[in-house]
Amino acid sequence: MLFRLIKPALFALDSETGHRLAIRSLAALPRRAPAAAGLLAVEVAGLAFPNPVGVAAGFDKDAEVPDALLGLGFGFTEVGSITPLPQAGNPQPRLFRLVEDQAVINRMGFNNGGAEAALARLRARAGRAGPRGGIVGVNIGANKDSTDRIADYAVMARLMAPFSSYLCVNVSSPNTPGLRALQDEGALTALIDAVIAARGEAAGDAPPPIFLKVAPDLEPADIDAIARIALDKQLGGLVVSNTTISRPALRSHHAGETGGLSGAPLRELALQRLRDFRKATGGAVPLVGVGGIATAEHAWERIRAGASLVQLYSAMVYEGPGLGGQIVRGLERLMRRDGFASIAEAVGSE
Repeated sequence: MLFRLIKPALFALDSETGHRLAIRSLAALPRRAPAAAGLLAVEVAGLAFPNPVGVAAGFDKDAEVPDALLGLGFGFTEVGSITPLPQAGNPQPRLFRLVEDQAVINRMGFNNGGAEAALARLRARAGRAGPRGGIVGVNIGANKDSTDRIADYAVMARLMAPFSSYLCVNVSSPNTPGLRALQDEGALTALIDAVIAARGEAAGDAPPPIFLKVAPDLEPADIDAIARIALDKQLGGLVVSNTTISRPALRSHHAGETGGLSGAPLRELALQRLRDFRKATGGAVPLVGVGGIATAEHAWERIRAGASLVQLYSAMVYEGPGLGGQIVRGLERLMRRDGFASIAEAVGSE
């Protein structure tokens, strides 16, 4: 209700200013406990999620409001992408609402305050929240001007492992030149090996699982190669998918902007990639469905197609942060309707 009242004022601002205002508003909310485990509880990669609905990386880049998001009913949230050193990102304007298409185009370029600032927040949060503070993943990236990007990911894994529920390796953003080349089989194998080693050094006997975020713009051979690596390295999960550089028919006057497209036009492509990775992994690697999810029906379709978890971002631009709770309630209804006793039972049942 509140979001509907303030939405016209938010949309009168440019997209990035509106986003910053949303973060500040969430930071000002009274502290609430994270969602309790209920009908939708699911275990993935050894983590007990109270429900499968999370916030995707990119919304809370600097780990400023993870607890506020968990207090709104999300089962988990993923902060970042965070890089070793602060970076300004690409020139503004770089974030565009495509209202007619219920979509967003961004070319942010991993803008964030760097590892040191985020780590201070996560360390302080861990001290306050303790083991019952909810699931907060950390999405890690490399600096744009780094001469050794694999080393950047290793540094981030070493720093963040003690303070993250899981690490998500982001090699699929289209807004850092050359980054997607790390999805090549040889480069990706070396990268994952470096992250696993660094995580072990930092977290010892209780390392957080490693997730890998992949692009939707992949060829069948790429999907097979990534699936082989995920199986061989025993990754905690694959996040399918990031934004797309493809351009379906769009109506908005921002349609020609460069960057990654998300929201409703990504829905079918992201769903197909999820099905592709389900087939390529034989269901042996947990999948996180992302891209164009705006309703409980969309989330349920992704779960039935093989996702153990789902994430939102662009739909929250149009529907507000209360959307997570709405989808959770809708999923409970849909699960009962279709006769499933748990989310785990429904995964891949289409």
